[in-house]
This record gives sequence, C-alpha cells and structure tokens, in this order.
Amino acid sequence: MRDSKGNLYGTTCAGGAFHNGIVFKLDSNGNETVIFAFVNYSLPSGRLVQDSAGNLYGTTQQGGANGSGAVFKISPTGQETTLYSFNDYGISDLILDPAGNLYGTTEGGTHSAGAVFMISPAGEETVLYSFTGLADGAAPLGGVIRDAAGNLWGTASGGGIGSNGVIFKLTP
Repeated sequence: MRDSKGNLYGTTCAGGAFHNGIVFKLDSNGNETVIFAFVNYSLPSGRLVQDSAGNLYGTTQQGGANGSGAVFKISPTGQETTLYSFNDYGISDLILDPAGNLYGTTEGGTHSAGAVFMISPAGEETVLYSFTGLADGAAPLGGVIRDAAGNLWGTASGGGIGSNGVIFKLTP
C-alpha cells in the first residue's frame, strides 16, 4: 500500500523480534521502519488498507482468539488492536468503505465453500454472502472490490459451470 507521501507499507509473514511477522514502512529514500512486530499470531497476509486517520488494517492467516486468523488495526503510533478473530480462515485482501467498514473473503462460511464478510469499525462481523460451492462458486480467496454504487465484485476459484470458478457481484 502506498500513502499520499509516497511511503510504502506492507507485511512479512516471518521476521521481527518474535518471528511472527511485521508491518513495515519503506520511505521514498528506501529506509525501512518496523511499525509493529506480531507476538500473539503470525502470518500477516494480504494487502494493507489505510483510513483517513492513518490507521492500517490487515489480516493474519493464524492466531487471533480462535487460531484461524484475525483482522487487525495498527494506529499511526504502532498500537495494535485485534478487531475480529475468525472462526474460518480469513486470508483475503481487505477494502475499506467511506463509513469505515472493512470487507473481505474467508474460506469457511455456512457451507464451507467461502463467504464475503464485513467488519464494522466496532469489530462486529456480518456475513454478507455464504457460497454453496455450486453454481454460485466456491473459495473466494481473492478479496473484493467496491464500485461507486456499493456493489462488491470478486472471483471464486471453484464452483460455477464446470467447477472452474465464477465472477460474482453482491448488491448492497
């Protein structure tokens, strides 16, 4: 992720003082700063997103209260908060809407074929859609994008005609 000043932000799935991954900043001169080193869970994954206050949000593949990953928030001062702990592995990129809600995909869901979720700024999860693994698709692990009308678009790598995957659209 790149901010308005040209700084790059990212994660590593290993490294840091506890070997559980880090969130880092790389300035335009190539200087790296470790913003946060994970302690309680590991394998941060996916793209980071940043809100207007400078907070960074991302997901982990492991850890959290249930061991299945978490959605985290890192403040501009490096303070980490776990916003939500997954029951089913949530490893997608996140997107952020103007109201501060985060959206992404997870492997589990009602039918164990994947789901699209929303996490409110208060850390409450809402499952927006749970895939059946049939014509609607399965394994939507690439995250979603949001259009101007608020529709969420994404891909699922399984299900659909011939079980070759689908492109999906969820309306608000």
